[in-house]
Amino acid sequence: MTSRRLVLATAGIAILSRLAVAQGQKVWRIGYIAPGMAEDPALFQAFMEELRALGYTEGQNVLMERRAAAGRADVLPTLAKELVRAKVDVIVAPTTPVARAAQAATNSIPIVFMAVSDPVGSGLVASLPHPGGNITGMTDIGVDLVGKQLDLLKQVVPHLKRVAALGNPGDSVWELTWGQAQEAARQLHIEILPVLVTTPAQLDSAVAGLGRRVQALFVAPQLFFVVHLNKLIEVVTLARVPAIYEARVHAAAGGLMSYGPSRRIVLASAARYVDKILKGVKPADLPVEQPTEYKLVINLKTAKSLGITISEPVLLRADEVMR
Repeated sequence: MTSRRLVLATAGIAILSRLAVAQGQKVWRIGYIAPGMAEDPALFQAFMEELRALGYTEGQNVLMERRAAAGRADVLPTLAKELVRAKVDVIVAPTTPVARAAQAATNSIPIVFMAVSDPVGSGLVASLPHPGGNITGMTDIGVDLVGKQLDLLKQVVPHLKRVAALGNPGDSVWELTWGQAQEAARQLHIEILPVLVTTPAQLDSAVAGLGRRVQALFVAPQLFFVVHLNKLIEVVTLARVPAIYEARVHAAAGGLMSYGPSRRIVLASAARYVDKILKGVKPADLPVEQPTEYKLVINLKTAKSLGITISEPVLLRADEVMR
């Protein structure tokens, strides 16, 4: 968008806002920080659709103060402070780093996070039932998510004995995920070994040659592996290792399969929490929600390239099959 078009658009929203005020209609200001993922635009649009379903229309009774980090974690504190200065009524944080930046910027403006894997361990909330403070939202890791992912790998990969778990130890989610992965591996009678990376450049050496050591790869549900989606899929494809991910975008980009919470449900819950907060409910009184619905996506083209035949029971269980 050119500067002139941006000015005109902003002016148009301001005019609509004044009209709403003149008509005695409250205009809410909602802050939203996009962290810089491949699925950011789609997530934002879906979130706005959920808000519209609840009666909020941008330019009429709601104004969006949107910021974009473009994948740079270092700018998040600045963007969060901008939203505080803009005096928004609520801040929407799609990820853990965004939520932590918003939390550091304000202890009074309500914050709703969308997909934080470990809100307690990240220090965002006191507990899931009683978040406390000015922040609440939706976690994207259920009690047995990791176990189900490893079980799916065992069903898909013949004679599975050894799995690599790819994770980023710089993210607090890794400790939680690794603990769940070890317990699930014990129950499934498979061996699991950690493969750790902290930068995109390390992905090549970490994944190359994995096929000689393991029969499959489990990718931890961390933001790092969504931000660096294309690089990740590239190195896993070259290594020819069957892998399971949490997000659908990985399967769509060429990953073998994904299994994780329904993004639509998470977005709907976040929009509903925003609605409740704008109507006077305190974040401290809204328990952190855990996912109840998961989606299995299978990429048959990738399965064929790996020489894997997906059984009929697994295909019938899938919510989406990419051919």
